[in-house]
Amino acid sequence: MIINKQIAGQSLFELVIAIGISALIIVVLVSLTSNALQNAAFAKNETLAGNYAQEATEWLRGQRDSDVNNFETKVSSSFNVVKCFNTLSWGAIGKCGTDETITGTPFVRQITFTLLDNPTKTIVEADVTVSWTDSKGLHEVTNATDFSDWRQR
Repeated sequence: MIINKQIAGQSLFELVIAIGISALIIVVLVSLTSNALQNAAFAKNETLAGNYAQEATEWLRGQRDSDVNNFETKVSSSFNVVKCFNTLSWGAIGKCGTDETITGTPFVRQITFTLLDNPTKTIVEADVTVSWTDSKGLHEVTNATDFSDWRQR
């Protein structure tokens, strides 16, 4: 009996090609998984930042509704100046330091009050910006709201 040696097994070239294709597939899968995890982390942080911005806006709305005169007094001392607003308290509003974040988070919340031009009533625009830094750089979420004395028509 004669055995044909050419069909007895795989050649070294075939083995190298198979390993190369397998390695390429593994690298692509790891890359896709890594990108998916980064995108999920970004989406989570963006949602949390939006929630912190909304929380500050709602707090300001509550302050305005409880005492409009006190609200206008507190706000008028901060027109067109970026202030740190990491704690929801009038006494905590000030300039942001280097590492002032919302406690237990990577987020920095800042606010800018602007007096809008209106001859019939006082309108204050509040721009709340929540920012954070990750491996892809600085990211921001901004929430802008106009506050007025609801008793003025």
